[in-house]
Amino acid sequence: MTETFAARRARLMGPNVPTFYRSPVHIVRGQGVWLWDADGKRFLDCYNNVAHVGHCHPKVVEAIASQAATLNTHTRYHHDLVLDYIEQLTATLSHGVSQAIMVCTGSEANDLALRMAQAVTGKTGIIATDNTYHGNTAAVSQLSTRRPPIGGRAPNVRLVPAPDTLNPLGGNAAAQPQAFADNVARAIAELEAAGFGFSGIMLCPVFANEGLPAMQAGFLDPTVAVVRAAGGLIMADEVQPGFGRVGSHFWGHDWLGFAPDIVTIGKPMANGHPVAACLARPDVMAAFRDAFGYFNTFGGNPVSAAACLATLAVIREEGLQENAATTSAYMLDRLGALQHPMIANVRGAGMFYGIEFLNEDGTPASDFVGDLVEKMVARGFLLNRIGRGANTLKIRPPMPFGRAEADLLADALQAALS
Repeated sequence: MTETFAARRARLMGPNVPTFYRSPVHIVRGQGVWLWDADGKRFLDCYNNVAHVGHCHPKVVEAIASQAATLNTHTRYHHDLVLDYIEQLTATLSHGVSQAIMVCTGSEANDLALRMAQAVTGKTGIIATDNTYHGNTAAVSQLSTRRPPIGGRAPNVRLVPAPDTLNPLGGNAAAQPQAFADNVARAIAELEAAGFGFSGIMLCPVFANEGLPAMQAGFLDPTVAVVRAAGGLIMADEVQPGFGRVGSHFWGHDWLGFAPDIVTIGKPMANGHPVAACLARPDVMAAFRDAFGYFNTFGGNPVSAAACLATLAVIREEGLQENAATTSAYMLDRLGALQHPMIANVRGAGMFYGIEFLNEDGTPASDFVGDLVEKMVARGFLLNRIGRGANTLKIRPPMPFGRAEADLLADALQAALS
């Protein structure tokens, strides 16, 4: 009997290895905003921020191949490319963030950020939201809420209620910024009373995994005041909103209007090549370097640096941040015109969109959205769902996604909903 692909995968990788979709898609090729499966079916990628500048972008591919044919080593030797990249990257940042440690995954970058906050403050208490994801190392998995850690969450961790569009903290949108800050203040007081002290708060500037709640610049101002008064650091996880995705700004923290002490980046920065980074002000970096002996064999290798440089160049040369801004307005118009009685809210931030669905009784339409995702996959469109109730359709396409693709997606969504 011929072994199925799923059975072979389970035999070699073990049980419960996550895949997207009930009927997993077997992808064999990609180009731009399109993917093809093993049967030759074409899919419009409306979800993948890993291939930030488009799948298999020729400039990035050429940079990787050329550098791999020349040299690949690590940062215990001198080489120019990693320095060239950090220099160009930090030129896009402000708030004094000017140094970087290159690593391989966003999880590693966030793990370093936690240790930087400890090094600066001498304290270990950490705060995140109660519906987030920041990676899968032993440390950052304590902040991630997909599954509770074995033995329970660490006592130096506090998770505060995440902001929400339809059920805002404090009872209404105007009260939500202060209500969020009040919860952070209570968590800080608990950490101090428990003897851990407060080292910092980690958050995604668009609260992506929390469901992309609608918010305006200044939302975090009350929280920033609370964190600064307590001597803690602010860590911005830019893995999803960074590199121009929010359109109006290159970074999500600038879009929301706050100054982080530490910025972490990953997936999009090399268009799928495994690389990430933790960026910080020099004083924060110095505290970390003094407190921890840290070295990453593959972080900052010449091939990764070449891929990063090429990706940054493509974002600039092809005007992808500007495309995110113009496409966003058009896409939100198209999504806002969708007709279905269960649509409760449509929102977006640049090339990042959410459509929230509720049942007739006002409860999250989780099963409905799950079914909708599968129907869209069958029609050749890849997207997914997020939010506390998994009832918000998540649309996060590669940056070259434009009006033509927006029309294809909106038409297909309306057909599926109808």
